[in-house]
Amino acid sequence: MTKRMIIAALALAGAGLATYLAMYKLGLIGELACNVGQCETVNLSRWATLLGIPVAVWGVGFYVALFAVAFAGTTSRFADAEWVSHALLALTGWGVIFSAWLTYLELFVIHAVCMFCVISAVLVTVTFLVSVLEWRGRPGR
Repeated sequence: MTKRMIIAALALAGAGLATYLAMYKLGLIGELACNVGQCETVNLSRWATLLGIPVAVWGVGFYVALFAVAFAGTTSRFADAEWVSHALLALTGWGVIFSAWLTYLELFVIHAVCMFCVISAVLVTVTFLVSVLEWRGRPGR
């Protein structure tokens, strides 16, 4: 399994998680199955919306874009494309920064932690680390 396949698989997991949170935020499901933390407090806070769009919906878009780039990078057409490595690094780097900001908000502003948000933060951090390894492993690096 290539690093790009690993990133694609992690992105699919993240997309599923973000979709679940988005469905809650949009009122499509009644409650979150959150056994640890205060997921509803976090997801109902004013910080759960950015530019009028739920943060979870932004998350779905992020993970779908990440999946698309990683999956494209596994095809023979783009297997050696350097832009894929750069795009994965940029996307996941941005994801880590955004996730860190959201974690800061949870801990120091909202004073509540959502276990699903923590899982997403871990997923994006792992994808970033795999992206760094993938980028460093490119020929000529």
